[in-house]
Amino acid sequence: MKRRALLRALACAPILAPWGRTGAITQTTQPGLIRTFGRIPPPSGIQRVFVAGPPATVLVAALAPHKMLGWPSTSWMNPEALKALGPPLRDLPVLGRLSGRGSTMPAEALLALKPDLIVDAGSVDDTYLSAARRVNEQTGIPYVLIDGHLSDSARQLRETGRLLGVEARGDALAGHAEKILSNAARVRQAMPIEKRPRVYFSRGPKGLETGMAGSLHTEALEIAGGYNVAAQGGERIGTASVSLEQVIGWAPEVILTQDPDFASRILDDPRWRSIPAVQSKRILCAPSIPFGSLDVPPGINRLAGVFWLLAELHGVGKDELARTTAEFNRLFYGIEGPAR
Repeated sequence: MKRRALLRALACAPILAPWGRTGAITQTTQPGLIRTFGRIPPPSGIQRVFVAGPPATVLVAALAPHKMLGWPSTSWMNPEALKALGPPLRDLPVLGRLSGRGSTMPAEALLALKPDLIVDAGSVDDTYLSAARRVNEQTGIPYVLIDGHLSDSARQLRETGRLLGVEARGDALAGHAEKILSNAARVRQAMPIEKRPRVYFSRGPKGLETGMAGSLHTEALEIAGGYNVAAQGGERIGTASVSLEQVIGWAPEVILTQDPDFASRILDDPRWRSIPAVQSKRILCAPSIPFGSLDVPPGINRLAGVFWLLAELHGVGKDELARTTAEFNRLFYGIEGPAR
């Protein structure tokens, strides 16, 4: 089936009754952490998992790497990430993605993989719900869509761990997530909003893409007790382009980035010179191995960004940051050795 024909078939597919794990009808439009489409197998029957996009990739890679069929793509990853991860993740093939900006996974190829379950995570809005439903109806493959808000990381790990038959591991990682988020909550509660550092999260090659109020991409910053200056620009779940004039007007005290090249260029760029963060040289470049600490993707990997930001913005845990990062990478991704 050609791509255009597949899309037309998906759009015209009849709405079938989705079934839950027990065989009861699941209301996929009602609030919940995990939305299900199709008859979900019992945990023992889930051995081959297709991850629809990057946030789901990190979640499944942390919980059940031995069940993951492959990477949806690797273009979003640091080139050194696979080397750091090691087997079995390092050796998985790149298959294509269903979620995000344009699917690269044809229905025939997806069916040929014979997955027991498709897992997606991140935004849960009408667009993603509709896409999940249509893929399930077209292929017959059970599909779960997991709400990816960072504040719900512990629940994501616990419930997805139960779903995939790795309950003990899910509980262990969830406990670690709870400690990170609880520590951040104590810092926030002790610091009035007006006293929190004013931070601009710079994305994109020119540094003029960011997350507005309500964005998944700035959750780590806000949870760690930073004030997102771009929140003044309105509300948006994803990212938005802004002008340099807007950034200058916001006058951030700190600029965050995950791009080392941008972090080094900005200090010598006269266009950015009037911004307080540049004047004081408070340009913070977050770690990106094996995954981005702030986003890229906006998944559970951002837990590492929370304790990194607590150290960099507030000095909380600064002396133990290398050890804390290494411990997180070992627990979540099986990486041995010093933090990178």
